[in-house]
Amino acid sequence: MTPRKLFYLTLGSVGVVYGDIGTSPLYAFREALKPVAHDGITRFEIISLISLMLWALTIIVTLKYVLLLLRADNEGEGGTLSLLALLMKTANGHTALLLTLGMAGAALFLGDAMITPALSVLSAVEGVKLMAPSLSAYIVPISAAILVMLFVFQSHGTGVMARFFGPITALWFIVIAIAGISHISDDYGILAAFNPYYAVSFLLHEGFFGVVVLGAVFLTVTGAEALYADLGHFGRRPIQWAWFALVFPSLALNYLGQGALVLGNPEAMSDPFYLMFPKWALPFAVILATAATIIASQAVITGAFSLVRQGINLGFLPRMEILFTSETNTGQIFLPTVNTVLFLGVMFLVITFQTSEALATAYGISVTGAMVVTTIMAFEFVRTRWNWSVSIATIVLLPLLVLELIFLGANLLKIHDGGYIPILIATAFIVVMWTWRRGTALLMEKTRHTDIPLPSFVSSIERKSDHSPAHVPGTAIFLTSDPESAPAALLHNLKHNHVLHDRNVILTIRTVNKPRVANSERYKVEQVSERFSRVELLFGFMETQNVSQALAALRKTGLKFDIMTTSFYLGRRKLVPDAKSGMPYWQDRLYIALANAAANPSDYFRLPANRVVELGSHVII
Repeated sequence: MTPRKLFYLTLGSVGVVYGDIGTSPLYAFREALKPVAHDGITRFEIISLISLMLWALTIIVTLKYVLLLLRADNEGEGGTLSLLALLMKTANGHTALLLTLGMAGAALFLGDAMITPALSVLSAVEGVKLMAPSLSAYIVPISAAILVMLFVFQSHGTGVMARFFGPITALWFIVIAIAGISHISDDYGILAAFNPYYAVSFLLHEGFFGVVVLGAVFLTVTGAEALYADLGHFGRRPIQWAWFALVFPSLALNYLGQGALVLGNPEAMSDPFYLMFPKWALPFAVILATAATIIASQAVITGAFSLVRQGINLGFLPRMEILFTSETNTGQIFLPTVNTVLFLGVMFLVITFQTSEALATAYGISVTGAMVVTTIMAFEFVRTRWNWSVSIATIVLLPLLVLELIFLGANLLKIHDGGYIPILIATAFIVVMWTWRRGTALLMEKTRHTDIPLPSFVSSIERKSDHSPAHVPGTAIFLTSDPESAPAALLHNLKHNHVLHDRNVILTIRTVNKPRVANSERYKVEQVSERFSRVELLFGFMETQNVSQALAALRKTGLKFDIMTTSFYLGRRKLVPDAKSGMPYWQDRLYIALANAAANPSDYFRLPANRVVELGSHVII
C-alpha cells in the first residue's frame, strides 16, 4: 500500500468508521455525571468518571477491537456475520449455538442503527438552546427535519457525500481536541484520571451504585462494534492509524477538558461539552456537531444495509430489493425496505423520547449485547483459526467478557427508563430471522418428500415412447435449491406444456462462507445426459448474485447457449398455513408474509426480464 493510498484510506476511515464513537463526547460525560451529582459531586468522583471513560476507551476499543478483532477477518471482511460465516466452516457441532449468536449480534446491531441517528442528532441540535433558549421548542422538529433529509438522501448514494466524510470528521476531532486542551488548564488535577487507581477505587467503594454509573460510562465506547464491521471498506492498517494518530488522542483530550471544566465550574455539569466553547464559537460548534452526527448516522445506516445483504445471502432474511448507487463501487448499496424500517423506527424514537437525555437511557443495551456476542464468537475464532489453547484464549478474552457483561448488566438496570426499547427491537429482528430460517428449512424438508431424483427423471423422460414430450429448440434454465431433484418448474412445464427443450440446465445458486469467490471458482458444471446438465453458481456473501453476468462468463468456457433463445423457469409457490406443521400458526403466518414480501427472484438474481417464465404451485407449510 502506497503512502498516498494509506493516507486517503486513513482519512476515509476517520469519517466512516469513527463517526459514531466520535460524537459520544456530546452526551457521554453529561450522562455519567447525573447519577453521581444528585447529592453533590466531589473532586474524586469527577476524576474517577473521566478515568473510567479513558480506560474504557483503552480496554474495549483499543485492545479488543483495534488491536485484536481487526485481525480476526474473513478474507478482509469484518463484522458479526462475517465472523459467523468463517466459523461455520469449522463449526464442530456448535452450529446451532453459532447461528443463535450470529442472529443475536445482527439483531442488536440493527437496533443500534435505529437508536444512534436519533440520539446523536438530538444531542447536536440541543446546542441551539444554549445560543437561543427560545428555540428549545423547535429542537425536535429541527432534528426530525434533518433525519428526514438524511433518509431521503440514502437513495442517491453516498459516493459524493463520502468525499467530505473524512475531512469534516477530521475537522470535528481536531476541534474537540482543541476545546479539551483549552480547558485542561482549568484544573490540571484532571490529569490524574490517567491513573487507573481512580477508576478501580470508585467502583470498589461505590458498589452497586458504581455499576449504575457504568451504564452511562459505556456511552463512551458506543460505535466500537461498527468499527469492526467496516473492516472490509478500509483495511486494518488505515483504521488503526486513524485511531492512534487522531481519534483516540482527540477523545481523551476532550474528556479531560470536560472534566477540568466541571472541576473549575460545577455549574457546567448541565452540558459540559457545549459549555467548553466561548459564545462566539458556539454556532460553529453546533453546526459542526450536527454535521458530524449526520455523518455518524449515515455511516451506521449504510452499515445496516451491508449487514442485511449479508443476512440475505446467508439465509437469515428473505430476498429484498437491492439498488446500486455507484457504477464502480459495489459496496455502495441502497435497500428501500431497510431504509423505510429504520426511518420509521428513528422517527418513533425522536417523537417518543423528545430529548437526548431521555433517549440516552435506552442506549447501550444493544451495543453491549452485540459486544458480548462478538467476544464469545472471538473465543471460538482464536481457538479454531489461530490455534490458541483454551487456557490462553480464556486468559485473554475472559476479562473482556466479564467487563462487557458488567457493562451489559449496568445498562439492563435502565430497562424501566426506556431500556426495553432496544430489547424489543432486537427481539423483533431475531424472531424474523429465526422464523425465516426455520420456515425455509421446513419448506425444503416438506417438498423433498415429493421430489423426484434427477437421474431417475432424466432416464425416464429421455426414454422414447408414444408419450414422450415434444422437443423444441433452445435452452431452458430451471432455478432450484436442490440440484439432486427434478425442479418443480420443470415438472409443471412438462405437465402443462408437454415440451422439452434441446438443452436443459438445472441451475443452483449457492452462497459460500467467504466474502467473494474468484471467477475461476464461480461455477461447477456436470453433464447429466445429452440434453441435461447441472450448473452450480457460487457467490460470496458480500457479492451481488448476478446470474446473467455469471452465465455470460460460463458460455466462454464451453457451455453453449444463445441468451436470446434461452428461457429461465422459476417455480413460484403459494404457501398455505397448516396448524399441524412444525411451527406455531402465528409463525406460519409470519413466514408466509415474509415470503410474499420477498423481492422477485428474477430481479434479485438479475435475470433478463423478457426471458423469465414463472410456474406456480401450492405448498402447505
